[in-house]
Amino acid sequence: MHEISFTRLPEIDPSEIVAHMSDPRVAEHMPLLNFEWDEAAVAKFVATKEACWNRDGLGHWAILFNDKYVGWGGFQKEGDEWDFGLVLKPNSFGLGARISRKAIDFAIADKRIPFVTFLLPPSRKNFSSFDRLGAVFVGEQEYDGETFLKFQLETE
Repeated sequence: MHEISFTRLPEIDPSEIVAHMSDPRVAEHMPLLNFEWDEAAVAKFVATKEACWNRDGLGHWAILFNDKYVGWGGFQKEGDEWDFGLVLKPNSFGLGARISRKAIDFAIADKRIPFVTFLLPPSRKNFSSFDRLGAVFVGEQEYDGETFLKFQLETE
């Protein structure tokens, strides 16, 4: 059986996250990824994501496929909006649509989330998966000094 599941980031061996986030194919479309990943960077990253869970009751998960770590993603509250992000290991890029659908189903069931936003780097050229989800382009947004393309999906 091919099963996608979500768990918390502290459950993942930090060395797996270091290897994942150090892959140049991952960094290719992540303009904010401008530092070296090591165990200290992972500890800070996990603590930051866990703080979102503590503050908002929701955050980023570690994503498993058949009980193996394939990446991380989930929802992070930005002001009054819930932004969805997904960062997969290169050999798992093909799982993106299935993982996103499972996460969006979660958002639809959660009454705190009337809509989901997605911030995508302009280097990304294929947006057909967002069209299939029903997300619409709403404009450009600056975030930490970088410009992103913003999409929105109604969940109510």
